[in-house]
Amino acid sequence: MRLFRIIIPVEDIGRALFFYTQVFQQQGERVSPGRHYLNCDGVTLALYDAAADGDPERPVPISEPLYFATDDLEGAYRRCLEAGGRFPTDSPPDTGPLGHIWMRPWGERSFYVQDPFGNSLCFVDQDTAFQGISG
Repeated sequence: MRLFRIIIPVEDIGRALFFYTQVFQQQGERVSPGRHYLNCDGVTLALYDAAADGDPERPVPISEPLYFATDDLEGAYRRCLEAGGRFPTDSPPDTGPLGHIWMRPWGERSFYVQDPFGNSLCFVDQDTAFQGISG
């Protein structure tokens, strides 16, 4: 099996498009009034605004970060900052400051950020991304 789509709940598809198209440097594709797809190397990142699609449910931010590998970690950090991302200020013991580019104890160079809706994202330098499981 393979993962092919992840849905990120958002409250405003227009604000979501501003953030995600800036950060991911692509326009993606609108597939319904409240759903916009971005391609993340074969996995679809679906921005989903339930109200814009006429659904009664209220969006709840995802509870755990989504992890993205990138060959330009500094550029991703800058784009998140410019697009209005919120960087956590906490620094768990032996982990380093989450909202800064940092070499984590598990060997990944990364930073954490929240989108405008409270969804947590982590960007990892692709040269350090742990891929220790085999398929």
